[in-house]
Amino acid sequence: MRTSRPARRKLISAAAISATLLAGAATSLALAGPATATVPTESTAKTAAAAVAAPAERLIVGYKSGATEAKSNKAASADAVAKGKEAGETLDFQRRLGTGAALVDLGEKLSKADVADVVAEYQADPQVAYVVPDRLNKPLADPNDTEYSKQWDLFETTAGMRVPGAWDTATGTGVTVAVIDTGYVTHSDLAANIVAGYDFISDTEVSVDGNGRDSNPADPGDWYANDACGAGTGASDSSWHGTHVAGTIAAVTNNSKGVAGIAYNAKISPLRVLGKCGGYDSDIIDAITWASGGTVSGVPANANVAKVINMSLGGSGACTSATQSAITAAVNRGTTVVVAAGNSNANAANYSPASCNNVISVAALSRTGAKASYSNFGSTVDIAAPGGQTSTGTANGILSTLNSGTQGPSSESYDYYQGTSMAAPHIAGLAALAKSASTSLTPAQIESAIKTNSRALPGACSGGCGAGLADATKTVQAVSGSGGSTGTTFSSTTRVSIPDAGSAVESSIAVSGRTGSAPSALQVGVDITHTYRGDLVIDLIAPDGTSYRLKASSGSDSADNVNTTYTVNASSETANGTWKLRVQDVASADTGSINSWKLTF
Repeated sequence: MRTSRPARRKLISAAAISATLLAGAATSLALAGPATATVPTESTAKTAAAAVAAPAERLIVGYKSGATEAKSNKAASADAVAKGKEAGETLDFQRRLGTGAALVDLGEKLSKADVADVVAEYQADPQVAYVVPDRLNKPLADPNDTEYSKQWDLFETTAGMRVPGAWDTATGTGVTVAVIDTGYVTHSDLAANIVAGYDFISDTEVSVDGNGRDSNPADPGDWYANDACGAGTGASDSSWHGTHVAGTIAAVTNNSKGVAGIAYNAKISPLRVLGKCGGYDSDIIDAITWASGGTVSGVPANANVAKVINMSLGGSGACTSATQSAITAAVNRGTTVVVAAGNSNANAANYSPASCNNVISVAALSRTGAKASYSNFGSTVDIAAPGGQTSTGTANGILSTLNSGTQGPSSESYDYYQGTSMAAPHIAGLAALAKSASTSLTPAQIESAIKTNSRALPGACSGGCGAGLADATKTVQAVSGSGGSTGTTFSSTTRVSIPDAGSAVESSIAVSGRTGSAPSALQVGVDITHTYRGDLVIDLIAPDGTSYRLKASSGSDSADNVNTTYTVNASSETANGTWKLRVQDVASADTGSINSWKLTF
């Protein structure tokens, strides 16, 4: 049982407690020389705090060779009792280790600060050579999946997403990811993680499975004959695209076969919207709605509501109000929506759903960490992830689950693909890890954590690839409270009207309490209501007056409103000061207002 602490507990200062809470990997400290007193000093308390990275249940105590406690179990036991009394805890000598050190039990599970108190007592004793926590170790072997070594996208230093380090904290348990795609073809490396989905294709010419909508999302193949999808489209074998995407997110892992999934304990709900020659917005809209727990006429209620949606699909043209409405409703229901930026090496603002608000739009990187040659780019891109570049070698693509059938299904297989379609599921998998690590996270918080904890691109990206290369380890550590950064946010909710074809207006945020420069991935969240957002030019103005263009005007961007987060390299700016959002309507006939905006450091 615990006893009350003596008054000397006050020596553990606020600074020492802070050091305890922020302690890093150091867990072993040898005393540099004999102590001059047996009462812990302020310095000793801080040193002890720094030695404790986490709560501990036992300590390993090494006594100097001349100490009685080094040879006598009785003396070591008495010493443990005495030091426990001083620290206000009940300690118990357990046994002698092969090295001669004493194993001391701390009784009930103590906090890091409590353990630091006990460590300080031992460190203040001139007869103690060292005292360290008896740490719990875990296996660090790579997954035993036979093709894991080829999954550079998960672990390589240059452009890998640092996924293995996140697995110590989260593996996706409890999270369902809806893959809105071509459906699912049976694969033994995925089957255990597949839950019920739906076939949303209503046009039998597209579905090629003999019927319209039904509860069977099986992929019959999306092959087509020469020019069947229009003049000049050529012919194509079946892609099994949805199965490849699903494998990246949640292939079964540590099963001694195939590949490893990023969120390998998550579940996949396959929703079929793409068939022969593609798929219609109307079917995709219903799939988004149903996946997130909304109601779709004629479709049974969803028993596997997804907390993450992946859409590795898209088409030309800005996001329509119809698609935006479905996405906004899904996000409001608590579902994070991840989309591919597109494969046209063009501005993602002119593609949908990449240009929609409230999505995480993902650009693709090659194995060198540069923008893949095909990847779209621009201010609507939120983050980058490995997408592969097979033109530099097949093994530089993304390996995942597939099928060998050229038309209908045949034997299961694995193969390399490239595309923003491959990059997006990396982020969907990371979103599932984050949600698994902290179930209360909102979609906005997940997006912010992924961006804030990204790292600088290893290579070049002309036109903009979002906040950087996603870092799974740092992101999961951040949301679980074990590291990383969830960011500090400053905001303004003062409404400012935007005059039609008028002068620029500004909204200000005063930033204080920061040190040094602004980050290289400063997050600028914008909520603007406007009836034709293509009319708007949006700039961020730094405290020294430097202007950063967030959005240019576009005559082809006819959608309503701007509700998104931009990433700015503001590392040359001082963080503290007055930042401004400047907005101008440069064409006539439409009006709007700045509702709110925020800066996340």
